[in-house]
Amino acid sequence: MQFFILQINSVNSAANYLPIALQLIFAIGFIATMMAMTHYFGPKRSTSDKLQNFESGIEIKGNARQPMAIKYFLVAILFVLFDVEVIFFYPYAVNFRALGWNGFVAVATFVALFVAGFIYIIKKGALDWED
Repeated sequence: MQFFILQINSVNSAANYLPIALQLIFAIGFIATMMAMTHYFGPKRSTSDKLQNFESGIEIKGNARQPMAIKYFLVAILFVLFDVEVIFFYPYAVNFRALGWNGFVAVATFVALFVAGFIYIIKKGALDWED
C-alpha cells in the first residue's frame, strides 16, 4: 500500500510540468522576439492613405459612433443565454441512464426555470421589434 502512495505522489510531481513550462517560455520568447524584430526592421512610412481607416474596400460614409438600437444587443444576449443552456444538456444526454430519475428531475427543473425565463422575456416584450 505504501508503494502505491509513493507512486501517486511521484506522478504528480512538479518535474512533470517542466516540459510545459519550457514550451510556454519558448513560445512567449518567440512571440516577443518576432514582435521586436518587426518593429525594428519593418518599414516605417506613414502616409495619409495608410493612416486612413479601411472598410473592406468601401468608401467611408459618416461616423461609426452612431447610436444603435438596444434591441440588437438584447437579442444577442438572449441568444447567448439560451445557447449556453443547450450546452448543459450534453452531459445529461450522455449519462441519462446512470443519472436515473434524480437526473431527470434535475434537468426538468433546469428546463422549467429557462421556460419561465423565456415566458418572462416574452411578457416584457423584449423580442418585439415594433417600437
